[in-house]
Amino acid sequence: MSNWNDLNWIRASDNPDEECIEVAAGEGDLIHIRQTDDPENVVTTTQAKWKAFVLGVQNDEFDHFVEGIEGIEGAEGAQEAEEAGSKP
Repeated sequence: MSNWNDLNWIRASDNPDEECIEVAAGEGDLIHIRQTDDPENVVTTTQAKWKAFVLGVQNDEFDHFVEGIEGIEGAEGAQEAEEAGSKP
């Protein structure tokens, strides 16, 4: 796809001044992902893979990526729960 601006991008943040991830459905079963600070750099996947990723996020399967990062809501609680041997 050459004109990414034709897609309906959904921002991860309501703040228009905040850099964030955007997601858009494309033709067929394609899902496109980009960062607002680099909108021409687009990653494309399928709806099935996107759904698997979203379900993994919902099930806390990626919490280890944000452990120890200050300012990320829930990161400290996830780390404390993991150290205690349970999920938050």
